[in-house]
Formats: sequence, C-alpha cells, structure tokens
Amino acid sequence: MVAWVSKFKVENGMEEEVKKAFKTRPGFVESAKGFVRLDVLSPINNPAEIHLITYWESDEDFEFWHRNHLKESHKNIPKGLKLIPRSWELTKYEYISS
Repeated sequence: MVAWVSKFKVENGMEEEVKKAFKTRPGFVESAKGFVRLDVLSPINNPAEIHLITYWESDEDFEFWHRNHLKESHKNIPKGLKLIPRSWELTKYEYISS
C-alpha cells in the first residue's frame, strides 16, 4: 500500500467553503480501482492549509486515477477559490503500519 499527500493553502479566506466541499463531496474516488481510504486534514495552527491523504493498493492505481479521473473529482470546488501560488505539493509516502 502507498499513501499520497496533496497539500495546498487557500489564499482568499475560503477555507471553510473548501472544508464543507470535502464533507459533502460526491465520492468519485471511492469507486476507483485500488482506492483504500481518504483523509482530509487541516492544521489547527494554519486553517488555510488543507492536506488530502489518499491510500492506494499500488502506485499504478493512484497514477491511473490521477491521470484519468482527477478532473471529475474537482467539479465541486467552490467558485472563486484561490490558492497561494506554488503552495500545492504532491508527495508519495511508503505505508509502514496502521
């Protein structure tokens, strides 16, 4: 299993709208081959920062989803959302234990 963390920072004060969108998201990723789990976190001391942690059975499963289905999963992004330039990061992690 592998974990991928996508991190970004909201620039224009819309972090509550972003968090609400994740709570009410349509759940496209759940039906993806090899998908295990999604966690959405935000640091208490920096609420404009959002971390998405997805767990996958393999790199290939994540990469297929990321290449082919990422656009449809972003359909419900709040209108007017702006991110801090160059704040987006995508990092792969080795899953060691639960």
